[in-house]
Amino acid sequence: MSLRMQWQNGRPLHVNTFRWFHQQKRTYATWLIGAVLCTAVSACTSNDPAAARQTSESAPAKQVKTVAVERRMVERTVDVLGSLAAYDQATLSTKIPGRIARLTVDFGSLVEQGQILAQIEPRDYQLQVQQAEAALAQARVRLGLPPQGTNDDVDSERTAIVRQAQALLADARQKRERLATLVEKGLIARADFDSAEAAYNVALGRLQDAKDEIHNRQAILMQRRAELEIARQRLADTVIRAPFDGNIQTRHASIGEYVAASAPVVTLVRMNPLRLRAEVPERAAAQVQAGQKIRVMIEGDPTPYTGVVTRMGPVINEQTRILLVEADVRNPGTLRPGAFARVAIVTTEAVPILSVPPQAIVTFAGLEKVWLVQDGRAIEKSIVTGTHTESWVEVTDGVKVGDVIVVTPGNLRTGQAVTALQ
Repeated sequence: MSLRMQWQNGRPLHVNTFRWFHQQKRTYATWLIGAVLCTAVSACTSNDPAAARQTSESAPAKQVKTVAVERRMVERTVDVLGSLAAYDQATLSTKIPGRIARLTVDFGSLVEQGQILAQIEPRDYQLQVQQAEAALAQARVRLGLPPQGTNDDVDSERTAIVRQAQALLADARQKRERLATLVEKGLIARADFDSAEAAYNVALGRLQDAKDEIHNRQAILMQRRAELEIARQRLADTVIRAPFDGNIQTRHASIGEYVAASAPVVTLVRMNPLRLRAEVPERAAAQVQAGQKIRVMIEGDPTPYTGVVTRMGPVINEQTRILLVEADVRNPGTLRPGAFARVAIVTTEAVPILSVPPQAIVTFAGLEKVWLVQDGRAIEKSIVTGTHTESWVEVTDGVKVGDVIVVTPGNLRTGQAVTALQ
């Protein structure tokens, strides 16, 4: 078996190929070592504070805008969420059954206290009033009083049935006394006197019955008077009036509809003031007290509204760890129950704090810092912040009043020369 080989430049082809790969491997290793050395040198240079300082000091001074740390008086607040609710809500129902003859309001109607909202057909109840008036007049006449009048006082001794009973009793007494004299003289039999004695006792009983009848008629008169008042009240109940100022939230019935007693007709809500119900977390519950001022911001409404904490829940909810508080908020006419609200409860007023502009703070890896200007150079300083607003940020640690800091530091380096813009 013969072996055929290819030749190039007087050498076998596989020998030349091996040498070419060996040369390429040496070239790649040399490049890799150079890159590693350059990276190490660069890292050493960047991590050397002295080198960085030298670089910063050699750089030209950068013009920056500066501001001094100032002390301002602010108020401490507890920020919570809440919602608006109607101060009062009432579902107005009928006290009596009947057909609705009039309905003067509809969904969304604005009503005033005492305004007529609906009315039941009154004819049946007017007839009941007339019937009760007739029964009352009859009861007055039986007592010897005029049919009409409001004075129901009666002297029972002057009534007809009592005077009649008294007359019969007087006659029986006289007969008994005459017969008693005749019996003593022996002119009549004892049986005749006994009959007169019995007639006297009967007349005495009739007088007592007459007085009792008068008392009974007086009671009936009082009953008829009460029945008349009930009939008049039922007639008045045919009209449904607004118990307070507000708006109609729901209309439950229509004209011509027959409704039973206690059937709902309309639902009325009081719109001014409104109840603000806010949920205070347990950790902040101790800071909130009745009488504290609040500021309310409504979603989609830039106008701030104010109020006062008026009611506080007696317990903290065990599931949500929330304390429910209520405040009264005056409604200028633009607020509506059910609206979502952001609430700031003012717990302390006029507290001094240190503040800086938000643009002066740089946040990196969760740490906050500012650049102070000292001896014409920028010095990096870590700080601790508190309350944040759109125009200022509270600084609780890291700076003091009068420190000059850089606004919008950008890519400043520690030790870099700076000059303040005029």
